[in-house]
Amino acid sequence: MSPRSRVNATKKEIIQVATKMFMEKGFSETTIKSICDEIQISTGNLTFHYPTKEHLLAVLVKMLCGFQWREVERFLDEGSTTLQAVCAELPAMVSICGENAIAKDFYLSAYTYPMTMEIIRRNDIERSKRVYEDYCQNWTEEQFIAAENLVSGIEYATLMDTQPSVDMNVRISGALNLIQQIYGVPQEVREQNIAKVLKMDYAELGRRVLRDFTEYVHEISEWELEKLLLQL
Repeated sequence: MSPRSRVNATKKEIIQVATKMFMEKGFSETTIKSICDEIQISTGNLTFHYPTKEHLLAVLVKMLCGFQWREVERFLDEGSTTLQAVCAELPAMVSICGENAIAKDFYLSAYTYPMTMEIIRRNDIERSKRVYEDYCQNWTEEQFIAAENLVSGIEYATLMDTQPSVDMNVRISGALNLIQQIYGVPQEVREQNIAKVLKMDYAELGRRVLRDFTEYVHEISEWELEKLLLQL
């Protein structure tokens, strides 16, 4: 069969195949043409639904924001706070990026493209309003936006791990301390949260998120995908 032998493909099929290829070959190494060849559709068919590769990534980042948060909350033991859950998310990402070059490419791409960066920031702003409400009771919307601009930069720098570098736990501790400090968390609470996170198997959490996310995308319904696309 030639790449153009099929008339069309559903949005769901396209995003599922794109996810599989991103996780196997890497986001940067996957092209629109290679996705089309895999599905056996024309480029026009794919770009009708998703104009660029960035649009495909945006859908996945939107999915991942909610999925990753649910996985983190399930992973933590009983009695953990929401703030500790937030603190656990970054180490999980840092760890999997250190282990898996393809995962690192995916996460760094998400923090690089304007469309996906906006999704991450909007998601994190709304979550920060809930998580840090005890420390930011009088904050304006503008203050939360300014804080998230700083936080997303810290997260990207921690994921990047360029040379010269330091031990992963040192990087994670420094990043978590700065992020909590931005939101006014007292030093004693910051130290308690960091200590708890460093005792966790956050590497296993990172592996679990990456492994289960691909399965989650495979099982998503057409209705759920359409609802998510409308949010974008």
